[in-house]
Amino acid sequence: MEQGQTVKISNYQRPVNLIEIANRGKVQPEGRKPGKTSFKDMFSRELADSRQIYFSRHAHDRMYARGINLSEDTLNNMADAIDKAERKGSRETLVLADDAAFVVSVKNRTVITAFDRDNLKEGVVTSIDSAVII
Repeated sequence: MEQGQTVKISNYQRPVNLIEIANRGKVQPEGRKPGKTSFKDMFSRELADSRQIYFSRHAHDRMYARGINLSEDTLNNMADAIDKAERKGSRETLVLADDAAFVVSVKNRTVITAFDRDNLKEGVVTSIDSAVII
């Protein structure tokens, strides 16, 4: 890749939006006025905003170089894992998925780096205080 060249990486640039996922294909009830938002919708939106996952530049680069792709299910499972780690008071956690592992800053909900199965064979991950298997 040449310097300055832009490379598109599928959906890693946008955070997970659980409301968008949950409301796909649903029709808005007729009794609602445009511009009016129900408490349930506002609460769901706030909950989804708090469950966003961000990817650092380093994590983007590692995922691209190692060919790691994430499905929406995996992203949702990662969000659940971060929630669990946060409830336990973790700061930096290792999230183990089927074919990859991610070091995540729990406070910032940011993936710091990513490992594929081959890179996990070394067996040592430092600077973490917890691990969550999804």
